[in-house]
Amino acid sequence: MKKIFIITGEYSGSMHAQRVVECIKNMNPDIEIEGIGDDNLAKSGVKLFANHSKMSAMGISPKIIFDHIMLGKRVVDYLTKEYKPDLVLLIDYGAFNLNISKFLKKHNIKTFYYIPPQVWASRKWRINVIKKNIDKVLCIFPFEVELYKSYGIDVHYCGHPLVKQLPEKANRDEFFEKHGLDKTKKLVSVFPGSRVLELKYLMQLFIKSAKILQKKHPDLQFVISHAPNLKEEDYNKYLKGDTSFKIIKGENQALLSVSDALILASGTVALEASFYQVPMIISYRGPWILYLIYLMVRCIKMVSLPNIIMNKFIVPELIQAKANTKCISSEIEKILYDKDYRQEYINQLGEVKSKLSNKYSAQEAAKIIIDELIA
Repeated sequence: MKKIFIITGEYSGSMHAQRVVECIKNMNPDIEIEGIGDDNLAKSGVKLFANHSKMSAMGISPKIIFDHIMLGKRVVDYLTKEYKPDLVLLIDYGAFNLNISKFLKKHNIKTFYYIPPQVWASRKWRINVIKKNIDKVLCIFPFEVELYKSYGIDVHYCGHPLVKQLPEKANRDEFFEKHGLDKTKKLVSVFPGSRVLELKYLMQLFIKSAKILQKKHPDLQFVISHAPNLKEEDYNKYLKGDTSFKIIKGENQALLSVSDALILASGTVALEASFYQVPMIISYRGPWILYLIYLMVRCIKMVSLPNIIMNKFIVPELIQAKANTKCISSEIEKILYDKDYRQEYINQLGEVKSKLSNKYSAQEAAKIIIDELIA
């Protein structure tokens, strides 16, 4: 029986892994799969070596570093001495997975990387680690293919997961009724991120911006998206009993699709919003030392995926010093009340999805993996 081990580091990676596993099992149910992930991955039939709850942290601290080192040592020992998989599939989570890949290479364990680190955005030198240690890259952006090939790396374009996996737009009236929202008001939804550190730097900023807009425009209402991996107290300590904002958990795509405008932390959520053609702003800030490091290692001057895919600024990016209440509120006003600007914005968002293929990414990745195993 062929054996696969999958390594993910956070919620989104585990969801992608779950879909790949489902496709693999549909094509070949006899393949044994273990891995690092969350409960969703376990439900797809994967035996978990470890739950990645300790991994989905942001920043650098002695505890985070220690947790990663110890988990890395344990998993390498397990793979090389006990499980001995035919293939290891790394998914996203570059810092941890690229380090693991070095040890897998030393033990001649075949390693594929699905959703590789965005070396085209920052820390381009990591592509040399990929070239040395990864047997095949399964990428999700078409422009990545040429980059990897130019380094002599075996690469296959799987298509972006969102193209086939994103649900249809929700029914606005039904969603508003379900959550007690006012159908006569415009809805601005706030997505402050899925990490505790992101909430620390963004939550108060987004709440203050929303209050400024709400005071100035009574026709607006606000909802805050609750990341599924965070706890209620993570949000409540910033809201402090304020009931003027609804918090909705577990319905991210539906919330995106029925919103009139969005305030987003940077991430894949911006690409999801573009597929629903909902105008948004990206606003992000963090510790200045991390931002200065980012400026030194970045390869491009855009942070949001819609802008990167289109190679032009469509989505306003309010980063670090520009992440303030004045900039956020004025951009949201422009999106909501400048009709010509809004329509042009929506039209440009409509072009983003057409830049990506119609491939079912998880199925494509599963096919390549199975072909490798039975070759």
